[in-house]
Amino acid sequence: MQADGPRACRFGRRWYLNNESWHPSVPPFGEMKCILCWCVSGETHCQRQECPPAACASPARKDNPCCAKCR
Repeated sequence: MQADGPRACRFGRRWYLNNESWHPSVPPFGEMKCILCWCVSGETHCQRQECPPAACASPARKDNPCCAKCR
């Protein structure tokens, strides 16, 4: 028996190829830039960007909207 080729993943209304990655779009919020999803052998995996804790009282998100940094 022959093995199937790489399988695709369905996320919402879109299909993604094996090893493809994307930022998911979640209505009504739109694209979630701080979350990355990827397709592995037909299974979708998603993970929020991990950020180090800010070491100040009022951090800003100027350069990276996902992670706060001290000014």
